[in-house]
Amino acid sequence: MFRVLLPVDTGEERALKSAEAVVSLPESTEKVEVTILNVQPNVNVSDGEGHADSSDWYDEDDFPDSMEQTKDYLESNGVSVNLRREHANPSEIIVDIAEEIKADRIVMSGRKRTPVGKVLFGSTTQSVLLNSDIPVTVTMK
Repeated sequence: MFRVLLPVDTGEERALKSAEAVVSLPESTEKVEVTILNVQPNVNVSDGEGHADSSDWYDEDDFPDSMEQTKDYLESNGVSVNLRREHANPSEIIVDIAEEIKADRIVMSGRKRTPVGKVLFGSTTQSVLLNSDIPVTVTMK
């Protein structure tokens, strides 16, 4: 069994590009299992009357269209798929979950950012590349 972690955001085109990369991997001749991961930044809000966590704002069974379309594409190509959502720092949780599920590879999309944009907003893809002990394939749209 060849396990792949495929983190996606709400970008349908980027997610499908990554799914196409999974299907075209040389290892795809084996049985492939993909965990499609959507990560929402963990946000805690409190005021004098209570506390709310970002996980309180989401219907955990209502995944973004990008996940559903990617799942449909992969399953139509004979790939076994699991859907998962987490609330955490995206780059950290991607690496942690890859280890947890014993992924053989991470396949994720990148996007172009200016150097200033990387400094201000960070780069999830860059952080995963630097911190993962398993191979990472990056797709660009």
